[in-house]
Amino acid sequence: MIVGSLKDTERYEDIHPLFKTVFDFLRNTDFLKSEVGTIELQGKDAFAIISDSDLRNKELAKPEAHNRYLDIQLPISKAETFGWKYRLDLNEECEPFNDERDIQFFEDKVETYFSVSPGDFVIFFPEDGHAPCIGEGKIRKVVVKIKI
Repeated sequence: MIVGSLKDTERYEDIHPLFKTVFDFLRNTDFLKSEVGTIELQGKDAFAIISDSDLRNKELAKPEAHNRYLDIQLPISKAETFGWKYRLDLNEECEPFNDERDIQFFEDKVETYFSVSPGDFVIFFPEDGHAPCIGEGKIRKVVVKIKI
């Protein structure tokens, strides 16, 4: 997992060949004026999902994990809290891995929480179990999915 600011992405742009393109897109798009939906950045290799989501309390936020894609998550309208737990420590599956959606949910409780403010981002890799959308009210956010 990486937590950073859109003001300082250069140090991360060599981690994946699409990171520079994605960070340029995130810095140069006004997501408050964008429509909710999916924007293809590079076909199925990189796409952004803009959503207006309901936030939930920590007890209702189930950790999730992915195999084929990493997530860059960027809160837009307000700060968002995330839970984190190392994926190999997640043992209580809700259901088997959904290969079509590249996601699996778990019942395990996470113990590490942190908040990310607008203008900042978090990158979750396949080894990062993460519970997004913790807080109160609604949030506009962007999740960029990048194929590993």
